[in-house]
Amino acid sequence: MKLRGYSVALLMVCSLAPLAIAQSGQSNLNASPTNEQYVPRLGDIMIAVQTRHIKLWFAGKAQNWDLAAYELRQLKAGLLEAALLYEGIPVSNVTTMTKPVQSISDAIDAKDGKRFAKAVGELTDGCNSCHQTMQRGFVVIQTPTAGPFGDRSFAPSKKP
Repeated sequence: MKLRGYSVALLMVCSLAPLAIAQSGQSNLNASPTNEQYVPRLGDIMIAVQTRHIKLWFAGKAQNWDLAAYELRQLKAGLLEAALLYEGIPVSNVTTMTKPVQSISDAIDAKDGKRFAKAVGELTDGCNSCHQTMQRGFVVIQTPTAGPFGDRSFAPSKKP
């Protein structure tokens, strides 16, 4: 049975919350940031998400499905971290990302490059839609065309 809408968002938040909390160093969701507690800026979280988006694309393009799955998990954790730490992000912005993220996950599981490319396009559209609703429409994300990771191979590793 597939969950829809808010159920998927709630499931995503509940399943990823421990990871995002651990990454943010926050042990109490109700605690407000103090001088001793580091809370990353939203822009810094989004740069990390953008980097994951690029790496996800190149991993899928190289059919390195293990790396693509890893990058997708990291991307989801970053989006969740942003939603948990910044209340001003509308719930609808988070929920609109669940369908493309699930589609990418399904494409990775099926090792289907065509479905993967389509789903990443939908994710990219979701990013831009969120930016529009947050009055950040000047931040436009696209499918990567060139990689900034010249020192990184995205090809699957050869197993011994």
